[in-house]
Amino acid sequence: MKSRRIGCVKYLNARPLIHGWPGEVDFDHPSALCKRLAGGELDVALVSSLEFLRNPIYRIVDNVSISSYGSVYSVIIAHQGEISDLDEIELDPAAETSANLLRCLLAELNLAPRFIRPSTSSITDRRARLFIGDQAIRFRENHKDEFHFWDLGEEWQKIFDVPFVYALWLIRPEVVEAKRIASRLRKLRDKNLARIDDLIGEEKDFDHDFCHRYYGENLRFSFGEKEREALSKFYKRCVKLHLLAHPNLGFAAWDLELARRCV
Repeated sequence: MKSRRIGCVKYLNARPLIHGWPGEVDFDHPSALCKRLAGGELDVALVSSLEFLRNPIYRIVDNVSISSYGSVYSVIIAHQGEISDLDEIELDPAAETSANLLRCLLAELNLAPRFIRPSTSSITDRRARLFIGDQAIRFRENHKDEFHFWDLGEEWQKIFDVPFVYALWLIRPEVVEAKRIASRLRKLRDKNLARIDDLIGEEKDFDHDFCHRYYGENLRFSFGEKEREALSKFYKRCVKLHLLAHPNLGFAAWDLELARRCV
């Protein structure tokens, strides 16, 4: 099989999906990977689910995702007062999917704080901050007694009673061996989950007890019927709120295209 350019988010949550891949892997932030995949610099990438929502040209590796049903732990709003009292929320430009998830949740609660770029300003009763990935984990561990943490995965599940899909393996349409790549990625996920204790034992950046809880209680790595339903619900909410610049498909057509694109 031709060597393909593979990209992956560089977060703890992706380890069970990429650890042990035999070839070279480009690790980057979610928004950067989306741009590189869309521009043809990468052939396959584990990227934010939003990339498929706004441009459903890719094949999706079926039955693999980074998802949660309830608390995800690593996609949070750090705040001091009540969420309903916030005037401003600082957003990381790299967190496109999580930022749109936040917009959907706030709309359901009829809340409309301003969104601003990250700054050195303090988190206050009126200003909060969005954290994702490893940065969110470290911030929670370092400031657990100083702030409240509004878990976006938990809030989504409370409102819609479905999982939330944060990331998917997407394959560019011109890649002819998509099914073979998808099969290899599923086998790699299965192998890593079967030896999760060994994988955690190699972890140098995070506490091993935390990793067991994070992988076992917060994250899901499948992409089946429930996750497809959840992704469709997210698409429809984003369209309703005009968060997608040019939605290409109507709701029914998008559901059919989502199912057709899984390999």
